[in-house]
Amino acid sequence: MDVITTAGLPAATALTSVEVIERKGSGHPDTLADGMAEAISRAYSRYCLDRFGAILHHNTDKLALLGGAADVRFGHGELTAPIQVLVNGRITESLGDQHIPVEDIVTTAAKEFLGGALPLLDTMRWVDVRPRLTQASSPGAVTGPESGEREASRQRWFAPRTLDDLAERHRLFANDTSAGVGYFPLGIGEQLAVGIETYLSSEAFRAEHPYFGTDIKLMVVRHGAIVNLTACVPQIARETPDLDTYVARRTLARELIAETAGRIAPDHKVQVSVNTRDQDERPELYLTATGSSIESGDEGVVGRGNRANGLISMLRPWSAEGVSGKNPVYHVGKLYNLAATEAARRLHEETGMDCAVALVSQSGRDLADPWQAVVQTSGPNPVLTSLARRVITDVMGDLEGLRERLLAGKLATA
Repeated sequence: MDVITTAGLPAATALTSVEVIERKGSGHPDTLADGMAEAISRAYSRYCLDRFGAILHHNTDKLALLGGAADVRFGHGELTAPIQVLVNGRITESLGDQHIPVEDIVTTAAKEFLGGALPLLDTMRWVDVRPRLTQASSPGAVTGPESGEREASRQRWFAPRTLDDLAERHRLFANDTSAGVGYFPLGIGEQLAVGIETYLSSEAFRAEHPYFGTDIKLMVVRHGAIVNLTACVPQIARETPDLDTYVARRTLARELIAETAGRIAPDHKVQVSVNTRDQDERPELYLTATGSSIESGDEGVVGRGNRANGLISMLRPWSAEGVSGKNPVYHVGKLYNLAATEAARRLHEETGMDCAVALVSQSGRDLADPWQAVVQTSGPNPVLTSLARRVITDVMGDLEGLRERLLAGKLATA
């Protein structure tokens, strides 16, 4: 592993810095797509571990949601056409002659996740899961006389005869040339985005305010101590009898957000706007049956939403990889993003400096040994290369622990 350390990273907490952050809430279609892809991967992985003692090859990170249709008016909201779940990807259907009930695993996990995320949605009636999964290997498997008696492992990537056909059981290597990035700590604007959305989507908040939905979207712009925040907060149609009630609750949402912002950033002046597209006189309002726009025409796709740390931070380093649904055993698009964030956190704890870490893989290289590692820190001097190497080596040496947290649902990927 080549390690490069540089200085000059702006401190996230510097009063003169500028932040631009988007946070898509738990009920946003893109967040739902990410969560569902990860839920399917976890369910499949747990089945394989219980049945075979190993996770077989799969990736569900190309999943997409297509919105249905809904009849929404004051005091009434119901779906009139189903939400479609397109589970695109590749997945192993059997180990030798031992069949895996892939369609059942996928369908059950998808509906259970969506039902948990949107409790008002009747998943048995209004969710149509369409598995579109193949077992084709990636390019690289050469067949014919030139290959002799040997058989390329890629030919068995999604069709193993035994666990011995899993190449990673002989040597765990990077499946791709890619890069993962992470940084720590969060800036004030980022803390506001995470803290406010988490509060508005929490079970306690929903129990107290059942008329608000979870397809929340926040945009935060901070310039020094001045913060401008725009929030989109849906209301539940059957809990909203008339326009006056809707308007009053929109005002309540703005007040609750402002109060929460005051607790998170007491030294900042936060200006809050809510549902700025509303036209009360028409009326055109953010009124929903289930609390999410996926009920009516909107779409969600893995990788279009929050990054691995739960934020879309416009002025920070980030990776375009869709982390959710990727195989947790060897897929660098998942593991390196999470590992980079953990390395940045540990380096910050040891140095007190703001840290950004980029881990670059090289296809076929040992997974725990990144090809390149770049560490950037705040302050005039870079962190010691020896320290950076030690921390990154420690993090990469515990990828199994990271996998266990992923499978247990204790590590968010969006």
